[in-house]
Amino acid sequence: MRKVPNNGNLRVTKVAYPLGLFVCLFIYVAYIKWHWASATQAFLGIPEVATGARRDQQSRSPPGTAARGPEVFYGIMFDAGSTGTRVHVFQFSRQPGETPTLTHETFKALKPGLSAYADDVDKVKEVFEASPFLVGDDCVSIMNGTDEGVSAWITVNFLTGSLKTPGRSNVGMLDLGGGSTQITFLPRFEGTLQTSPPGFLTSLQMFNRTYRLYSYSYLGLGLMSARLAVLGGKEGKPAEDGAELVSPCLSPGFRGEWEHAEVTYRVSGQEAAGSLYQLCARRVSEILRNKVHRTEEVKDVDFYAFSYYYDLAANVGLIDAEKGGSLVVGDFETAAKYVCRTAETQPPRSPFLCLDLTYVSSLLHGLGFPGDKVLKVGTPPVPPAPTRREHMPAFHTHVLPSTPPPLVFSS
Repeated sequence: MRKVPNNGNLRVTKVAYPLGLFVCLFIYVAYIKWHWASATQAFLGIPEVATGARRDQQSRSPPGTAARGPEVFYGIMFDAGSTGTRVHVFQFSRQPGETPTLTHETFKALKPGLSAYADDVDKVKEVFEASPFLVGDDCVSIMNGTDEGVSAWITVNFLTGSLKTPGRSNVGMLDLGGGSTQITFLPRFEGTLQTSPPGFLTSLQMFNRTYRLYSYSYLGLGLMSARLAVLGGKEGKPAEDGAELVSPCLSPGFRGEWEHAEVTYRVSGQEAAGSLYQLCARRVSEILRNKVHRTEEVKDVDFYAFSYYYDLAANVGLIDAEKGGSLVVGDFETAAKYVCRTAETQPPRSPFLCLDLTYVSSLLHGLGFPGDKVLKVGTPPVPPAPTRREHMPAFHTHVLPSTPPPLVFSS
């Protein structure tokens, strides 16, 4: 999970890759007995993890009981995003007849991201082919928005134990990225299934069960793309003749520059009658009009919210910046009104905070979340606590598609 510095400096995707251009390689290694640990080291090249697990098992298991102990296996995921590449090494433990349990994670990130190779795709292909990992013909692909939402739903329900415990309620997932935003949950009411638009339902087969998920990715409604739309700009296109983008969501008299998708825009606030929040909310509602599908069932499902939901909530003190927490949807509106009112009389510490909070509040209401709906924001409290990271690890499985269908600022 990202932690955003107070100056609000963020990074967003290239316009050519609005979905983040995830290239996810998730390699499942065969089940490994404890006495095969040395072979695991040679194959995966992660001796610290493998030997550490083996020593820990030996120290806690009486002689002669290793064969009856839990099976241990590893998974590796490469998350090649537009701004950086992350590798996750997962250690799982499984008792006979039970679903696996995540016991350890190792995480590493580096730059640049995948978008840096947009003009040199064959270089990316060669890297995978030259790697020591098993790379089949269909192991590398571009993850679409629906798959991204489904993967996050699997992850949070796996880590919270919802998939492991029969009869336990599943939780929904909200993810707000830079270019798109996703919502995924398991409907319980037939009315939700009957009224969902084409392309909003996805069949998922996992653990000998079939799940019919409500999952949709709204391209262009991620925080950075929405910010540009609210400002009056167009993706990948500089303002005509270098004109300023004037917005009611910025402080009156404010002027500055904003870089998005390698395009620099001149932006400024405007003098207008009325409160900054009301003017901004009106502009945001124009951008969202007829763009999102409202479903009533979301008020009855427990939801986790990630990414920019987390960043914004932490930025204004609605949750703990390290541990996350819970809030109600109306807290975003309350924070937006306060920040916008303050920005009317004094320069804000982040010039886009009024806009961003107003947008998130309007988006959640548009999706059907009432003001008193509780959201859990951040990393789910699952023991043992995994190391801090940008995104939850994705626990992938085969998805059956449904029938159709650094923000750099200078003042």
